[in-house]
Amino acid sequence: MIIVAGTLRVPPDRMAALRPAAEAVISATRAEPGCVVYSFAEDLLDPGLIRIYEIWNNREDLAAHGRAPHMSPWRQAVSEAGAYDRDIRTFEASGGELI
Repeated sequence: MIIVAGTLRVPPDRMAALRPAAEAVISATRAEPGCVVYSFAEDLLDPGLIRIYEIWNNREDLAAHGRAPHMSPWRQAVSEAGAYDRDIRTFEASGGELI
């Protein structure tokens, strides 16, 4: 299992303009093979800070996601929104315990 977690900053006044592209990429990605979880959330105490959390079955599925047709419009929208301070990482995980 691959976990993708990180953050991305967008000027707070551009968040509303980015929302339709975010909704489109989230909907399309959740239908991809191997996608277990795919979510973005704006930090309640830090406007413009987007927290990213994904779970993929394996690296191959994650790599295919990066090549998916809906990723190009998303990347363009993020760029046009003036995104900065991108810090997104992958982690290998197995199992997990309910706490």
